Amino acid sequence: MSEKRRLRAKRVVVKVGTYTISDESGRLDRAQITEIVSQIADQRDKGLEIILVSSGAIAAGVEMLGLPERPQDIPSLQAASSVGQGLLLQLYTGLFQKKNILVGQILFTQYDFAHREQYLNARNTFARLLDQAVVPLVNENDTVAVEEIRFGDNDRLAALVAVLTEADLMVMLSDVKGLYTADPKRDKSARLISEVEKITPAMIKTAGKSMEEHSSGGMTAKLEAASIATASGVGVVIAPGRESDVLARVLRGNKVGTYFRPGHKKLRGHKHWIAHGARPRGTIVIDAGARQALLHGGKSLLPAGVLDCRGNFGPGDAVEVVDEKGKRIARGLCSLSMSDLERVKGLHTTEAGRRLKGDPSEEVIHRDYMVILDRSSED
Repeated sequence: MSEKRRLRAKRVVVKVGTYTISDESGRLDRAQITEIVSQIADQRDKGLEIILVSSGAIAAGVEMLGLPERPQDIPSLQAASSVGQGLLLQLYTGLFQKKNILVGQILFTQYDFAHREQYLNARNTFARLLDQAVVPLVNENDTVAVEEIRFGDNDRLAALVAVLTEADLMVMLSDVKGLYTADPKRDKSARLISEVEKITPAMIKTAGKSMEEHSSGGMTAKLEAASIATASGVGVVIAPGRESDVLARVLRGNKVGTYFRPGHKKLRGHKHWIAHGARPRGTIVIDAGARQALLHGGKSLLPAGVLDCRGNFGPGDAVEVVDEKGKRIARGLCSLSMSDLERVKGLHTTEAGRRLKGDPSEEVIHRDYMVILDRSSED
């Protein structure tokens, strides 16, 4: 293996975790934020496009409200975020201005990714900001997005932004050095894994058991985010955010942290939205024959292969497709309402058409509007 990684990055999403830019009391570490801004400015001078996804609104709120420590209850966390978001933006804006760089703030909620029109609007906003040499500053709207405060710490958001903007690389600057074979604080023989070819469910499960408590967003959240990004052709690096000149060293190809190679099968456009943006409104259970047709035959899902359906979905809504054991197989946009699917499940297409007394689509989910999630079974 060569001494350096081959990273060809023109557009990079840099995700900064809360612990990377806050001190032990939970307040913002201005010296550290200044260092990160300086590193980003240096890369901008080299011609790279940088999108910054930064946590820290709650830490800023803790400081402004004069709290002795980071609160634990959700309403207090949301209040701190509401107060702190303005300070965080002001701080970044002032530091980037000293480098003659403009900042444009974008706040997201799950709604913006779950609805196709909002998703496309966001993509257009990013494109215009980058065209005008502005650094997009992204955060989740903590005041209403309860799930982000409890889980993930913007890891998943950064991955979705990376794919939305068709970035080449996502760098997660964290309080951990990368992915280890075991918990390095408990196992002295634990080794840092320099490179990962493919993220597996077993790897995510092991990381959750071994390192969850030592990372701001949790290693599980980071691996799940990396899985989203790499599935869409975006390389990912988890690196220690407080090491000197870390961003430059990562982008030079130095073996810093853990590098996750981009997948060979890339999700683009509407298929990425189906897989990671659209919120499922129900579940369709399929038989073994339909499972085989989807995974190995490249087929659409027909009524004959449907055993059961659950939820409350209409035509065009996203649904999960699972096998008889409950294992996720795919996600797609269903052409029928749940009530109509209940009437035609298990029937051949001709009989299904007669049952509905109309001219319905032959497919329950057309292949063009389906994303296979069980890649391990497909290979």
